[in-house]
Amino acid sequence: MIKISNVSKSYPGGVVALKDISLHINKAELYGCLGPDGAGKSTLFRIIVSLLIPDVGSVEVNKLDAVAHYKQIRSIVGYMPGRFSLYTDLSVKENINFFASIFNTTFEKNYHIIKDIYDQLAPFADRPAGKLSGGMKQKLALCCALIHNPEILVLDEPTTGVDAVSRIEFWQILTSLKASGMTIVVSTPYMDEASLCDRVSLIQSGEILSSGTPNQIIRSFPATLFSVKCKQSIYPLVEMLRQKKEISSAFLFGQEIHVVSKDPGFSAKNLGEIISQTSFKEISIDQITPTIEDCFMLLTDQSNANYD
Repeated sequence: MIKISNVSKSYPGGVVALKDISLHINKAELYGCLGPDGAGKSTLFRIIVSLLIPDVGSVEVNKLDAVAHYKQIRSIVGYMPGRFSLYTDLSVKENINFFASIFNTTFEKNYHIIKDIYDQLAPFADRPAGKLSGGMKQKLALCCALIHNPEILVLDEPTTGVDAVSRIEFWQILTSLKASGMTIVVSTPYMDEASLCDRVSLIQSGEILSSGTPNQIIRSFPATLFSVKCKQSIYPLVEMLRQKKEISSAFLFGQEIHVVSKDPGFSAKNLGEIISQTSFKEISIDQITPTIEDCFMLLTDQSNANYD
């Protein structure tokens, strides 16, 4: 459905946004691109929807070249940018009508596509878009992206800045759209949303660190992971662990430190012995199952080490 081949993109001033990106996204797949701000996700999405031209490489959307056939692509793709970009002085209904008119359709003709979402917006149909809550703004933007009945939906960080309940509701909507046969590509900085995707790519500094199903990425974690808790300040402890030759990676994870060793045979007991030689007391150590975020942190450390 979407084929991205060796795409690179730079901006003036030497800013490299994408480095040799290749992906294949299948029909009716919910594909996630995960990474922090500045990773290159928005640039990649703008290239997919034909708003940017890559410096190198090519993109095909439903077998259409994203540069040569940009008009056809825009008719089959719904795009929701990361920043709210609807007309804030127009009402909910006026915004939807406007976007429908761009694609030579009407609200009434394609109402069945957005009905489940619009039903939540209907009480605010005459309210200016700029006066909606964050969650309602996202639902309105999704309605505008869907009103022309696209085959593919491209969403750039749709749940950023909205409350937890709205995040859950939004992903329920995406799951329903995917079940109807729509291809969905979504980016997010929230690693916990990876489990809601069929497949994901972890992106950092314009490069793909890993791709696969969430379970495949977790199973590929190459070492034993430990959680360290300390009743004292954990910041000096994490810095100390990073200096130890036995430790491959140590990073903060909420109120814990997640530690990876260089030796596959390294145990919680070995880690405890290292810490016991310091002034840190009342330490608890557990071997834990890695999450997507642990995989991302370790891959980022390894990527940075390759550049050092």
